[in-house]
This record gives sequence, structure tokens and C-alpha cells, in this order.
Amino acid sequence: MSKMLALALAVLLSAGSAWAADVEGKVQSVDTTDRVLTLEDGTKLWIAEGVSIEGLKEGAKVKASFEERDGKNVATSVQVSD
Repeated sequence: MSKMLALALAVLLSAGSAWAADVEGKVQSVDTTDRVLTLEDGTKLWIAEGVSIEGLKEGAKVKASFEERDGKNVATSVQVSD
């Protein structure tokens, strides 16, 4: 019985975990008011508070790490590359 309880608890805890991913692409648009970055492939990233949006502009190449929060892809880091 305790093995079943431990397994059920592990499944419940992992179901609530956020997943993380990386993406690279060219910036299509930047909305500095709402802190939203849209890539040319249509990917939208909401930039987390504390993450700099300096240097983000249309046409810039970026690499971002993000995680899904409340149905949105929230960027936890954004790097502008040359």
C-alpha cells in the first residue's frame, strides 16, 4: 500500500512541474509595454521581470530559454547574438 501511495504522490508532483526549453530565431516584433517578443516563426515569448529587453529589436537574432507558465511561454533568459 505504501508503494502505491508513494507512486501516486510522485505522479502528482511531476504533473505540476513546469517544463523548460530553448529556442533560437530572428525577432519579428517586440512589444516593450507588454514585454512580448515574437519570432519570425510565430513563437511568442513573454519576457519575465528581471530579464533585460535591451538590444531586442526587429531583425535581431536571439537565443532564449523559456518555460510554460499559465499557458504562456515565459522567457527566463534572452541572449542577442550577432
